[in-house]
Amino acid sequence: MTQAWRIVKERHAGTAFSGEGARLFGGRWNSVGTSVVYASGSRALAVLESLVHLNPPVIFKYVLISIQFEDALVEKLTDLPADWTEAPAPVATKGIGDRWVKEGRSAVLELPSIIVPAEPNYLLNPGHGDFRKIVIGEPVAFSFDPRLL
Repeated sequence: MTQAWRIVKERHAGTAFSGEGARLFGGRWNSVGTSVVYASGSRALAVLESLVHLNPPVIFKYVLISIQFEDALVEKLTDLPADWTEAPAPVATKGIGDRWVKEGRSAVLELPSIIVPAEPNYLLNPGHGDFRKIVIGEPVAFSFDPRLL
């Protein structure tokens, strides 16, 4: 069983797995209008992935949520476009996530982190029939060490 992690603002804990934030704002692996949930393969990577988006650093109350899923629910992305690490995120990476959701190929897509490419991040598809098989833990209060900000 794979374990992953998601950090969200405390006020969003109840909707942390709806995909609504990604649908509204898009991300590296999805366009605006496509619902996905971003998660990371470790607590530490979830922290880093959150920190790179705090610009300027703002202190909110956060929660850390564990996620567990069977390997059978995961598709691993192995064919990356040459520009996948560019900022802002290129159209090619958004298209990968959009197609994955539209085709309904799996409940979870494993892909590399830009920050630590040897570590996995995960996209979760809340609209997939197997999404209900993902075990979502209870939110636990989380604070960033202020030296990181």
